[in-house]
Amino acid sequence: MTEEHKGKTAENTETSEKKKEKVGPDGLTKRDRLKIKRHAMPEQAPEERITNFLSVVHGYTLEMAYEEAQRCLDCPRPKCIDGCPAEVDIPAFIMEILKGDLEESYRILKADNALPAVCGRVCPQEEQCELTCLLAKKGPVAIGRLEQFVAEYMLDKYEKEPPKVEKIIPTKEKVAVIGAGPAGITAAADLVKMGYEVTIFEALHKPGGVLNYGIPPFRMPRRILDAELGSIEQMGVDVRCNMVFGKTITHEELLEDGYKAFFLGTGAGLPTFMGIPGENANGVYSANEYLTRVNLMEAWDFPNADTPVFVGKNVVTTGAGNTAMDSARVSRRMPGVEKSYIVYRRTRNEAPARNEEIEHAEQEGIIFKYLTQPIEILRDDKNWITGMRCIKMELGEPDDSGRRRPVPIPDSEFEIECDTLLVAIGQRPNPIAMRSIPGLEISKWGTIVVDDETMMTSVPGVFAGGDAVVGASTVILAVGHGKQAARAVDAYLAEQRGGS
Repeated sequence: MTEEHKGKTAENTETSEKKKEKVGPDGLTKRDRLKIKRHAMPEQAPEERITNFLSVVHGYTLEMAYEEAQRCLDCPRPKCIDGCPAEVDIPAFIMEILKGDLEESYRILKADNALPAVCGRVCPQEEQCELTCLLAKKGPVAIGRLEQFVAEYMLDKYEKEPPKVEKIIPTKEKVAVIGAGPAGITAAADLVKMGYEVTIFEALHKPGGVLNYGIPPFRMPRRILDAELGSIEQMGVDVRCNMVFGKTITHEELLEDGYKAFFLGTGAGLPTFMGIPGENANGVYSANEYLTRVNLMEAWDFPNADTPVFVGKNVVTTGAGNTAMDSARVSRRMPGVEKSYIVYRRTRNEAPARNEEIEHAEQEGIIFKYLTQPIEILRDDKNWITGMRCIKMELGEPDDSGRRRPVPIPDSEFEIECDTLLVAIGQRPNPIAMRSIPGLEISKWGTIVVDDETMMTSVPGVFAGGDAVVGASTVILAVGHGKQAARAVDAYLAEQRGGS
């Protein structure tokens, strides 16, 4: 056989094998898809972004999104859906990108998730849907980035051509949702689709909860957040702000007003402090207060905004979660700040923040002091912070969390000069709403006790989810709780209806 015939035979064999393989809407086979490399996310350059509060990531272009979507294998039994607390049909929305139908792709996303643009930006996909992707070892499909692309593409389009969102006319009972964070928003959206008359009572002057007060605009642009929250109201959810449940409005009053079920999505906004000498010094903030002033009340834009916030030249943030990264990165952008530190008693490997957030902080010049434990706040004669005394740590045996316990190294004390300290070592649920409902069971950690299946509390007809139940956690977990609770509320009221 000649070399020419051998070549033709091999080519024919490959063509024949390709015909047997499943071909997607773009004409590619699984073999073709495995050759495509994952697209990196376009970003602002670090030296540029530390001067502004604009989005760090630029997002995929249409061409990049299409090429990334081509990597999806459209598995017969997709494990990525199992890894998504919002239960999004991931392969379906990605296949619509390949078909060029972004309207349908967005519809699929919105069918299961009221906040796709938010989740695309802030959810830890690397620990959820992308972790269970069959391509995880090779480099998973960038599911979160595709979700962000589709949602923001459509929101941009809607700014020019506003969609006609028909208001859903309620046919069922009144349900009160306490808190307009991700758990409450999700529960309300799902319940209004089921036909319930839903009202959200929010303590702050804007809805969004942690999405608005905790996450900086450079991670969550406010036009994106406002657009997604606005769609909830268009559906028919009544959002009432400046309503502190337990103070402005009570459980008893809402019962008298005809509300038949309640969902508590009040979050975890109560800060935790270190309990060390000098922590009451001027210039010491909880990360929650600091971020609320900057993010929700726009102190970053003072004096154009009404709310000021004091920040010195050297800012230290204690902790290494996402809130700590946000605090340190916000500080890096504030006028007059020369150095922004992260002080953490363990190493980078144990830091609970997303790796992407740590990388962004490193790129932006945040100074990391690992294996460092604050032991005293230093003050001047007017009680202003001047520095922090610390001790060096080393990792010992694992503790209850499975992480190696930090152990102080004797005689290793040293000082860090600073004039602002941001404490970001954790948050707990605020007890105001909980205490206003007689008989509501609270755990020793201050969280609401619920049934794992129904999300119902110890009080019949009162459900809860999100950070109020598990403590400070992720946006997507709160979304999942909101969905689970909405189904449980529907089942509960259906049973009550049948028994009446």
